[in-house]
Amino acid sequence: MSDFFKVSKDSRGVATITLNRPDIHNAFNDEMIIGLTQKIREMETDESLRVLILTGNGKSFCAGADLNWMKKMKDYSSAENYEDSLALAGLFHTINNFPCPVIGKINGASLGGGAGLVAACDYVVAHESAKFGFTEVRLGLVPAVISPFVMAKIGESQARAYFLSGERFDSEEAKRIGLVHKVSLDRHFHNDVENCISEFLKAGPKAQRAAKDLIRNVLHFNPQGKEAVTDFTCKTISQIRISEEGQDGMTALLEKRKPSWLK
Repeated sequence: MSDFFKVSKDSRGVATITLNRPDIHNAFNDEMIIGLTQKIREMETDESLRVLILTGNGKSFCAGADLNWMKKMKDYSSAENYEDSLALAGLFHTINNFPCPVIGKINGASLGGGAGLVAACDYVVAHESAKFGFTEVRLGLVPAVISPFVMAKIGESQARAYFLSGERFDSEEAKRIGLVHKVSLDRHFHNDVENCISEFLKAGPKAQRAAKDLIRNVLHFNPQGKEAVTDFTCKTISQIRISEEGQDGMTALLEKRKPSWLK
């Protein structure tokens, strides 16, 4: 199972998960999904971790489901398909809710579920040659499990255009619709990702984790009305201001020095 992906971590606290099935375009199966989910959940408790990079080995980032897995699921019962889909949803939720920033280093084609992985990342740098597509309808299927994560990024209008057509599109279009944040030329790709990492490392690590919780919870409280949102946000900032990191950050600004996490 570990052969399906590689994990590394540097002295800055930057971890990289590299999908490692280049011969089949890093397509995933049930074993890979379980392994990735378990590994990422283990990493959630690592307080020294600052940033998680998700990328692929070879020419593609991830081509979605592999053919052998599709052959198996073709004969699954409705109940088996449901359980199988729950496992896949678990992977996307785990990436989406990971406490640290998740940066997608999209080195190549990202199709179907692979494009769903892109959507679950917080920030995405795409190689200029990368291609994207929610191609499920062209197989008589639908991008059901990935739809909440994708629609949170690209909205209903673009989902209508690309979920229903299954059309593939390039990195520039992916950026235009909000799936990708930066398109990088081949010669700048690795440096652009490193520059992106450097920007994320400037933030207070605890504040960064709290900011991810903030985004999730504001969306959660929104349907309950303005008062619920206001109560949550005011309680959040009041707690952050008196925290050790918050105090250090504000004092550093006033004393014109670097905060402790940048020393």
